[in-house]
Amino acid sequence: MKGDFLQLFGDYRELSIRYDAEHRALWCYYNPSVRPCFSLLMLKELRQLQQSITDYFAALQQEDEPLVRYLVLHSQVPGVFNLGGDLALFGQLIREKNRQLLEDYARKCIDICYLNSVNLHLPITTVSLVEGAALGGGFESALSSNILIATENAEMGFPEIRFNLFPGMGAYSLLARRCGMSRAEELIFSGETYSAAALYQMGIVHRVAEPGKGLEAVQAFMRKHHQLGNGYRALQQVRQRYHAMDYRELYEITKIWVDAALRLKEKDLRLIDRLVKAQSAKMTSLKQSPLMRTKQDRRFMTGATVFPLTDRFGNTITLDRRKEPDRRLYN
Repeated sequence: MKGDFLQLFGDYRELSIRYDAEHRALWCYYNPSVRPCFSLLMLKELRQLQQSITDYFAALQQEDEPLVRYLVLHSQVPGVFNLGGDLALFGQLIREKNRQLLEDYARKCIDICYLNSVNLHLPITTVSLVEGAALGGGFESALSSNILIATENAEMGFPEIRFNLFPGMGAYSLLARRCGMSRAEELIFSGETYSAAALYQMGIVHRVAEPGKGLEAVQAFMRKHHQLGNGYRALQQVRQRYHAMDYRELYEITKIWVDAALRLKEKDLRLIDRLVKAQSAKMTSLKQSPLMRTKQDRRFMTGATVFPLTDRFGNTITLDRRKEPDRRLYN
């Protein structure tokens, strides 16, 4: 079992994985290398993580207590959860009229969102913590979790209508199930960003935390959820049975999205190009500023670390193989 569990901590380049043993929570941090969006590499690694979790549960013996109760999606980019789809790739494929690769990208997105929305068909709970901007596909990703927690300074929305498109990787299906079709269409067609407080009032965000208190809010949720776990899990099953997420529905909507994307005009694509430049400039400025560290990161930065040491599984570690304490410095 130990070996299967350790497979969850694969060699990722655009994700950082941390384990909270107290709450049995696996934290997955978005850690983009170019722009804070869903690159093909990040999508591949997210799917790899989901499969690793599924494989871990499949390898458990009947008497084993799972070491994972929660999967939490978060970000290591200051002020940004995720800005959505890879617009540079979209622009390129649309100009090339490459329907197949657009469909492949969209399929990868809904595969991940669908599995997250049904908690990987496992006895776990998926959580998104948004501390900053979650736009387009980033908002879809946050919505796909069973629980969405956001800080007061978070901003979420779907800007796609501004360049004559719509969010096609789950937005309508996820929103309509939470707040109804009329409100879902209002949010999508407005193209505006909304505060966490406004989305909480709409029933879209489950909890709102003070800025800088997101981690504590997630931990407080997990403590309460675990105490009443039997009831919460049963209600989660009832919700998914009453308003089940339909993969076929998601897939057919991506077909509509691809058709719409291929109808975009050059003026629409030029706006996409400007958004790509803005995202790249934002990422450049963030790389020049002090890096945000999670509490898990900071444990490696306080005081000297002396080898050999013993990890939580009793293994003896004789050599620090990290070139840098912060992996983002060499991704």
